[in-house]
Amino acid sequence: MDAQMKKGILEMCILYLVSKENVYGYDLIKIMHKYFPDVNESTFYAVLRRLSKDGSTEIYMGQVSGGPVRKYYKITENGIKYLNDSVTDWNNINEIIHIIGVDFVHNK
Repeated sequence: MDAQMKKGILEMCILYLVSKENVYGYDLIKIMHKYFPDVNESTFYAVLRRLSKDGSTEIYMGQVSGGPVRKYYKITENGIKYLNDSVTDWNNINEIIHIIGVDFVHNK
């Protein structure tokens, strides 16, 4: 898969998961790795940093039952807008591909 396309898909998927609940970074990566096994942890962390830097997510520190402090991610209003825009773009692209595919089959 093209690197730019994968970046956008990873961002959309991560924001979707974070929109459902605030999540610890490592737990998020474990979930994502099930769907994207060929993606390195460092890539997921880079996407998380980028989403935080651009204001799509916020990081806060949490502690689990006396354990070490952990970074948790939550979606922001900007992140919700970006996610909605990304899903709309994704749906539009899928529709275009479907139409082109149908046209191609019928015009063969």
